[in-house]
Amino acid sequence: MQDSGAFRPDVAIVGGGVMGAAAAFWLTRMQPGLRVMVLEADPTHARAATALSVASIRQQFTNPVNVAISQFGLQVIRDFPAVVGSDGVGSLALRENGYLFLAGSAEAEAEMRRAAAMQRRMGAATEILDAAALAARFPWLALEGVRLGSFGPEGEGWFDNMGLLAGFRAAARARGAIWRRGRVVALEAAGGRVRGLRLGDGTRLSAGAVVLAAGTWAAGLLRSLGEDWPVEPRKRTVFLIDAPDARHPDAPLLVDHTGFYLRPEGRHWITATVPQHDPAADPEDFEPRLEEFEAVIWPRLYARAPEFAAVKVIRAWAGQYDFNTLDQNAIVGPHPAWPGLYVLSGFSGHGLQQAPAMGRGLAEVLLTGGYRTLDLSELGVERILAGRPFAEGAVV
Repeated sequence: MQDSGAFRPDVAIVGGGVMGAAAAFWLTRMQPGLRVMVLEADPTHARAATALSVASIRQQFTNPVNVAISQFGLQVIRDFPAVVGSDGVGSLALRENGYLFLAGSAEAEAEMRRAAAMQRRMGAATEILDAAALAARFPWLALEGVRLGSFGPEGEGWFDNMGLLAGFRAAARARGAIWRRGRVVALEAAGGRVRGLRLGDGTRLSAGAVVLAAGTWAAGLLRSLGEDWPVEPRKRTVFLIDAPDARHPDAPLLVDHTGFYLRPEGRHWITATVPQHDPAADPEDFEPRLEEFEAVIWPRLYARAPEFAAVKVIRAWAGQYDFNTLDQNAIVGPHPAWPGLYVLSGFSGHGLQQAPAMGRGLAEVLLTGGYRTLDLSELGVERILAGRPFAEGAVV
């Protein structure tokens, strides 16, 4: 392979969002002097999932490994300046208002009880609240049709999304990582091994290893190796709303079983839904579905909280999930069919909170051949190739 210049990175990371930045941080921290290059098409991150996220973290997952992933992420977020050890990196302003999940059926109630018991065994503070307890804790909610609630009173909330990215990036750069602007259009292999990549301007770059952290673009890049990848863009429209009669700054992030979520944002609120028709999106499509608020969200929101009778949409934006169609769970680790290729993909809306642990795990397996702290092998590529789901039930 002919390179465009003399520099040959030990590791080339495709994607400079929070996953790529976290991987660069842990790689350079674990092996000082490692030559790491991060390639990012848009350094402004204007359309990146990192920037468009509602930046939340929770421990209320149905799968133990996802609970552990978020618990490590929480440690990092709570003490971020000390973790990254980089000058000028500030607090991520974590607001631990908690998550509140509502269940509306006997099946959902049973699953909620099972998940909460597992979460508590792992050290989470999850509480199960019946209708009376919900009414006492959250008197502004109307609880018709609600059988049970699952509430995380600590260790859950939201934080500064771009601060997390900027801190990881600054610390990685301080240890020698290089950020380069450019869109990767193909992965390149020789002798049965991934050995580099090609940019849109024709530049070829060889590398000792390639980390694919390209979000919704990952499937297209793997197609350059003849690989089908069950990850596709799914568009989500988020609304910032004003409800002058609903002032609950300490409210949790509410996940309602009727199909919307809601959380406070200063004097306002953020809300969204999962559209009933949810096809794969064009990766360039960031046009908000404005009709979702009036047609879908507001009737459900008003039914749940009558204080939202008067509501004004202040603004709306659309982002995209890198949605794993097999099991809505992360895909991390070496690609067994392509030595030299490592994957961070398919986070299905949970990537921001999972980035600290995913970056660390990826660095461990790349540098040492195995996971040394948190075992992420259940989330490996092998299950994707075998079509063997490892499902996460609590996808928001």
